[in-house]
Amino acid sequence: MAPSLHPVGPDGFGDLPEPVESTVDWSALPDAVRARMAELGAEAIGALPPVDIPQQLRAVARFTPAKRARLGSGPIIANLRGSVAFRTAVVEWCRKHRPTALDLHGDDPVAVAAAAVLLGDDSAGHYLELVSRRASDATLRAQRDAAVVRADRAETELAKLRGELESVQDAVAKARQEAEVELERLRKRLREQGVKLREAKDEAARAGSEIERVRTEADAALAALAEQRDREHERAEVERGRAARAEADAEIARQAAREARQADEVRLALLVDTLDGAVTGLRRELALGGSGPRPADLVRGATEAQGAVGRVEDPAALERLLALPTVHLVVDGYNVTKTGYPELSLSDQRERLIRQLAALAARTSAEVTLVFDGAGVVAVPTTAPRGVRVLFSDPGVLADDVIRALVTAEPEGRPVVVVTSDRAVADSVRRRGAHPVPSAVLLARLGRS
Repeated sequence: MAPSLHPVGPDGFGDLPEPVESTVDWSALPDAVRARMAELGAEAIGALPPVDIPQQLRAVARFTPAKRARLGSGPIIANLRGSVAFRTAVVEWCRKHRPTALDLHGDDPVAVAAAAVLLGDDSAGHYLELVSRRASDATLRAQRDAAVVRADRAETELAKLRGELESVQDAVAKARQEAEVELERLRKRLREQGVKLREAKDEAARAGSEIERVRTEADAALAALAEQRDREHERAEVERGRAARAEADAEIARQAAREARQADEVRLALLVDTLDGAVTGLRRELALGGSGPRPADLVRGATEAQGAVGRVEDPAALERLLALPTVHLVVDGYNVTKTGYPELSLSDQRERLIRQLAALAARTSAEVTLVFDGAGVVAVPTTAPRGVRVLFSDPGVLADDVIRALVTAEPEGRPVVVVTSDRAVADSVRRRGAHPVPSAVLLARLGRS
């Protein structure tokens, strides 16, 4: 604390000097000092006569005491700096009502600095420097404390992240172990299916050999009977009765041979069906489908954009067909869209149907081929949603002909479903073994999704 610059009187404060022109840089006053001076000025103008209040502060004087210091601090400080008369009036008010506010020997550096500035005391610079230094120290301490808190928070977060990393690593190790176990299980099943497939092939080979042997024996028996019949015909007319009996015996033998051959062929068909079932089960179990091009990808006359037979009359029947293994769904594009939403433009019709068929393909795992007439299409899209093959007929080629070619290209026995309301197309694909479905049935199925 700086030594006293003024004598101390009986009241403890001495004769306080009159305020003089200050040499302090008011624009550089610390915020705490400015707030202290604004508080004193706000209290003073509430009690000063209007003649002592500058014109700029008369509106502030009408505020409540709390609002004066908060909202009028700027004008108050400016008038304390620029008006010696106003500053003198504030000092006089403090001497009468707040004498401690002008104590230059107090313990609060902010209050002392504010008093020194108001009085224009030479020690004002010293106290202002002290207040600024303490404010700076407080700011540094606050920054240091904030940095410590952030460091602690960062360490906590790091520990949390390390824990989460360990949990993730444990989960990855567990998943890897489970994947290895599942892979070994699948390998074992593959080996078992391979053994069954080889056994089925061996059984089919044995059945084929047996059928060939029976056929050879039957042919030999027929040849022998024919030779015997020829000899019987050469005999005399008197032995016609024996020849007739021999012919009857030969016919019985031939019938027996045919029945035996038919029975063997039935057994072979059953064995082949068993072998086909085993292969189909193995293909389904291992999700084998082949990644190469399918027959529909090799049909000429169309450009890919990206993507027991009877007429089906309800969505439930269509659902059953789409559940068949390796089913191929061929859709007459514009025939469906112009039935379901003809008010849309052609491009919007195509986009809507493609989105709906992509969702259907994802749910049913069916191969889906969508065929549009290419005539009048300005720009053919280069990509299509996953699971949908989109074809546009080439110039001079009708979409109906492309659909017929797609059905013809499929191997016999594969289930093919053709969606069209065109009777001629439906009749032609039915003759080729496909299942025709009216467009309204597909639209009902898509609308239910």
